[in-house]
Amino acid sequence: MTRSLTRAVLALVPVALALSAPLVAGAGPDEATRFPGRTIVEVEGDARNGFTIHRLDGSTESPPTLSESFAECGEYDDRTQVAVCRAEVRTRYAGLADVKRSLRWARSR
Repeated sequence: MTRSLTRAVLALVPVALALSAPLVAGAGPDEATRFPGRTIVEVEGDARNGFTIHRLDGSTESPPTLSESFAECGEYDDRTQVAVCRAEVRTRYAGLADVKRSLRWARSR
């Protein structure tokens, strides 16, 4: 897993939380046009089997599964780098689970 993908996913978590609630809570079509196309509207799956991220513009992204990401962390030579990579992976997947839970909550409102 590249660090840039890690940072990109982590950077999107607060954006998705802030922007998705009004959209999925039943906002009208005028409201939908105010949100950027890359806004996350659905997160399916889990860390074990893999997530699929759906965006407002119709694009999808499927990051590697948790085990695949951990395997990639093992490719570092330095134990400190391995530990940092594993912490980033845990944080990223916890963030995706939080986004999924937040979208579900917003839809129930």
